Amino acid sequence: MKNYALALLIPSLFFFVSSCNNTKAADEKKEVEKIAVVAVDSVKKKAITTVDTADYNKRMLALSNNDTTGRWPVKMAYPLPGALLPYNRIIAFYGNLYSTRMGILGEIPRAEMIKKLQGEVAKWQAADSTTTAIPALHYIAVTAQGSPGRDSMHRMRMPFKQIDTVLKWAKPIDALVFLDIQVGHSTVKAEVTELIKYLSLPNVHLGIDPEFSLKNGHVPGTKIGSFTADDINDAIDILAKVVRENKLTPKVLVVHRFTQGMVTDYKRIKKLPEVQVVMDMDGFGSRVLKRSTYLTYIYREPVMFTGFKLFYKNDNWNNSKMYTPEELLKFTPKPSYIQFQ
Repeated sequence: MKNYALALLIPSLFFFVSSCNNTKAADEKKEVEKIAVVAVDSVKKKAITTVDTADYNKRMLALSNNDTTGRWPVKMAYPLPGALLPYNRIIAFYGNLYSTRMGILGEIPRAEMIKKLQGEVAKWQAADSTTTAIPALHYIAVTAQGSPGRDSMHRMRMPFKQIDTVLKWAKPIDALVFLDIQVGHSTVKAEVTELIKYLSLPNVHLGIDPEFSLKNGHVPGTKIGSFTADDINDAIDILAKVVRENKLTPKVLVVHRFTQGMVTDYKRIKKLPEVQVVMDMDGFGSRVLKRSTYLTYIYREPVMFTGFKLFYKNDNWNNSKMYTPEELLKFTPKPSYIQFQ
């Protein structure tokens, strides 16, 4: 039964890109510099100079669904002014533009995808009028690979032109953009550093996926990888520096998880005012299994905020159905980040 449960929870994210050009030619640099920054509410409005601590505490308590164990809400410093959470709920479409198998972002045409995303945002807004539902495009910018590649890192960086395209798609609907990283045999620090020019934009945030972090020489996709607290802290430190140097509002860091071993020593994960960490329940399977995974690995090991992934195909399989917004809002804590694949 244990093996069956594990098999159900392994996301179908792995794919091979036959060819990809990651050049940093001058024309690409010029093009990205022309990209208009997507303005979210916290950016468009007059700069907020202080955090209303009473309102923040009230919202955090509401997210905890009156948890009585003391785990939630998490005790941490107040975020910098303009933080997205807990004031908003992020509704994200996940995928890669080179693949129709990695998620809804890339699976269907852009116009159809945007309309579907807006429909999901509307459902969440209707389900919880106290929290603003905002759209996001969560793009896999670094994909794990079965072949080692020229540098033997078992990962492939997507060309910047693809990231530019996602940014352009996000602008008309005021969507956030998340860049997701599958490190393979590389490191979080090395891969996040390559994306700093994008992370320096106010609307761009980060996702990291321990499933594809293989530290013992295994080929990605053959075993489930892991991140230590130090790996996650490397991402937090880079994001915090970007926020301070560019005088930005806090960045959101999504960490995917669906097993115990994918994240180790969670208590050592840093809690900084510049970065809001979301632990995202990333597995698919039956409703009972997904709820159990959320309780076991997300609820019982609190970091900051929580997320929940929904699979259009794999969650609607074998007489099972995706959770609705109303059902997920009964979870403890309520997820602040919802991802559709």
